[in-house]
Amino acid sequence: MRKVDLNSDIGEGFGPWVMGDDAGLLEVITSANIACGFHAGDPDVMAATMALAQARGVGLGAHPGFPDLQGFGRRRLALSHREIRNMITYQLGAAQAMARAAGGQLRHLKLHGALSNMACEDAELARVCFEAALRIQPDLVILVQPQTAMDQVVRDLGCAWAGEIFADRAYNDDATLMDRKAPGSVLHDPTEIAARMLEMLRAGAIIAQSGKHIPCRIDTICVHGDTAGALSVARTLRQTLEAAQITIAPL
Repeated sequence: MRKVDLNSDIGEGFGPWVMGDDAGLLEVITSANIACGFHAGDPDVMAATMALAQARGVGLGAHPGFPDLQGFGRRRLALSHREIRNMITYQLGAAQAMARAAGGQLRHLKLHGALSNMACEDAELARVCFEAALRIQPDLVILVQPQTAMDQVVRDLGCAWAGEIFADRAYNDDATLMDRKAPGSVLHDPTEIAARMLEMLRAGAIIAQSGKHIPCRIDTICVHGDTAGALSVARTLRQTLEAAQITIAPL
């Protein structure tokens, strides 16, 4: 028997605009990656999401991204390493404060969107992001995409980290995520997704769209909160894994 964490990117609403069913997902997941106000979220959304996650015993995580509300942080921005370092520091500080105000403590960090994709390809960029965060909170668990540039950086840094796979996204042969614009890159069928995740856990590997197996460490599975039908996906996934004697537990 093994165990795995379930996480979701939440707190991504803004003012009166709601994104995803955060309350429903917080009944299912064990870790929450909460937007820090740059790609999505605002102080009120962030505070409410932190408080609800804390009340439900879900691990609190910062989810920093590019300052791009209109593009939801999914557009690549050409920023200097200094700008990115300060951007991470700023967002992490906000997340720490909101977590404490909710009576909890920040436990992990996960990069968002285009910033994450770029860090998977560029080890120097990944190091800038992770070192900025660890300088503020050395005990943070860093979520990384296994077998990418992120993976080698956290091993070199010797920090706490967790290997993450994505339930609702398809993979390229190099362990990176397929471009969202590509056909079949975003998955929606809860039953198929759950079966796919169970297969990856049993194989101890990412299974790319081509069928290629990429052996890796898997500690947590993500269901994107903004994906259509995310709550149904998360519920079916949890039920399927538990039926297979896999324990769902926080990082």
